[in-house]
Amino acid sequence: MLTILKNMSFIKIFFKDKKTKSEKKPIGGDEVSMDMLKELFPIRNYDNVKLLAFTSDLKSEFFPEHTNLFQVGDLTDSALYLLKGTVTLSDENGQNYEITSGSGAARFPLSSGSIHTTSAITKTKVSVLRVSKNIMASRFMASSTSSALIVPDELVKNNLLRYFVQYYNNEELEIPSLPNIAIKLQHAMERDIGIADAVKIIQLDPVISAKLIGLANCPLYVSINPAKSCFEAVNRIGLNATRNLVIGLNLSHIFKSKSPSIKKHLDNIWRQSLNISTLSHVLATLTKQNNPSEALLAGLVCDLGAVPFLNFAAKLPKEYFSESDIAEALPFVTGPVGYKILLDWGFSEEFLNVALYSSDWFQSNGEELNLTDIIVLSRLHSKIGQPDLPNITSIPAASKLKDFSLSPELSLNLLHEAKQQINDAMDALKIFAS
Repeated sequence: MLTILKNMSFIKIFFKDKKTKSEKKPIGGDEVSMDMLKELFPIRNYDNVKLLAFTSDLKSEFFPEHTNLFQVGDLTDSALYLLKGTVTLSDENGQNYEITSGSGAARFPLSSGSIHTTSAITKTKVSVLRVSKNIMASRFMASSTSSALIVPDELVKNNLLRYFVQYYNNEELEIPSLPNIAIKLQHAMERDIGIADAVKIIQLDPVISAKLIGLANCPLYVSINPAKSCFEAVNRIGLNATRNLVIGLNLSHIFKSKSPSIKKHLDNIWRQSLNISTLSHVLATLTKQNNPSEALLAGLVCDLGAVPFLNFAAKLPKEYFSESDIAEALPFVTGPVGYKILLDWGFSEEFLNVALYSSDWFQSNGEELNLTDIIVLSRLHSKIGQPDLPNITSIPAASKLKDFSLSPELSLNLLHEAKQQINDAMDALKIFAS
């Protein structure tokens, strides 16, 4: 009980009434129940102790109709959830859309970044819940200190997850290895070699060399004169981009299994990684805030942690687990296991963060758009049309875009207008991953 009270005291700090200059003073408020919190993302993912702390003396805020809740460009340190009523959101291009309480969109914050990317005006009387963005960040700070796996209370009956966690925590995990050519190139580039030296390494593998030439002549990198040699190909693509491609696209050999049921999962995850990687390359190119070749590699490794888990499942008798066991366990194991693999491979911290956080819409590490933000935005774009997704404007990553804004309407336009670029990038990945 003492621990619970301490948690309550700590968490209440984050629910102080902090507002920007454009936000109106609320009128009264109702108590917020545990059931209400369990409907809200990502708050619902907290354990019961934290949820209990949230509900202690926590009240909603009432606003009359036609109230300006926030405006585009306002700084904020909190997120607002719509509990009752209807709110009209408008982006800086004048595109409007409504969110009504009880809808799927209302389960996510109206906005959760450090800068509002939309304006919000109440269409009716509304009740909202204000949550400090520190609450969102606290979920990730705890997990970032360790890649250890712990079986959550709600999955203690998932035998597959329990077996794997024991196997993982006993340091028995089989870390997949990068191809020799990728390892040699990565180590050589740490010594600041030039293109000629890199080409000598790449030409040790004629297949990789031929694929690079084909890639350099695809629409993604095409120029007036076609590349006829590996040197010309690397010179056109760029040394760092070549390294990322050699490392990333050789990952396809890791997504293999002799088990038909497990192979199906691995094939789906690899296709998803290719899609996210393609979108990440295009988004990084358009926004000009991140290196496109690094974004491409980040997309390819973002879900790598699923591979050892699925290979572990393939070695067990079929009666030991079900498809639902796999589906329940994957969200818990993919991040920490991916972190462990990339750490073993010598990847930088920015890529380790991609493994840990890129499946969480509300991650926010730093004020500048980083690789994890790019992958989160790309993952969301790859799922457009599926149920239970937040609006693009409600996630912190969208608020970090400079000279470039996204809204539900603009996201669809982006996919349409960048269709050729997306197809070119996907064709390039297929050339190299085949």
